[in-house]
Amino acid sequence: MKFLLPLFCLLLQPAFSQSADFIFLKMKGKTIRPYYAGSNIEFKTTSGAYIDARINEIKNDTLYLQEFIVKQMQTRMGFYVIDTLGSFRYKFHYNQVYSIGPKPRRGFNMSGTGNELLGGGILLTLGSLVVLVADRQKFSPALMIGSAALGIAGYFLSKSGTKPLVIGKKYKLFYMNMSNHKNG
Repeated sequence: MKFLLPLFCLLLQPAFSQSADFIFLKMKGKTIRPYYAGSNIEFKTTSGAYIDARINEIKNDTLYLQEFIVKQMQTRMGFYVIDTLGSFRYKFHYNQVYSIGPKPRRGFNMSGTGNELLGGGILLTLGSLVVLVADRQKFSPALMIGSAALGIAGYFLSKSGTKPLVIGKKYKLFYMNMSNHKNG
């Protein structure tokens, strides 16, 4: 056991490495998410292209990305496997990022449904108030309470939808240079 202690001391020597550059997303001075080499990023560029890729490297204000083309393929036996057909390499300046977040999906839209419920709830509540003022005998408090509840549920559903974070006044993207040498 005595001879293992010097061996462990030799093996556990500190390793020195250079830190890689990274970018991070901030909202009102608070860091929301860092992006570094090896992480995945989904964003829309200022030219309108949507990119969902892995960050290979961040160097000199530039994101070096690799996007994989993945498709579901049927085998001879009839079952499906996911296969990588190829990949594309891109490089973008970090100022070319317009918004960060998932691409809006087709199909059922939770935010749109919430907006419709909110509008319908407001309309029914206002209609119930008009009936209350015009003819109190035909007024239904259950209808007014139900329509107000639908409006409130619609408000919360509209806020639950995922929207991309647009870089600008509220959200800012910062580049952190971690290289040892200084230019100039």
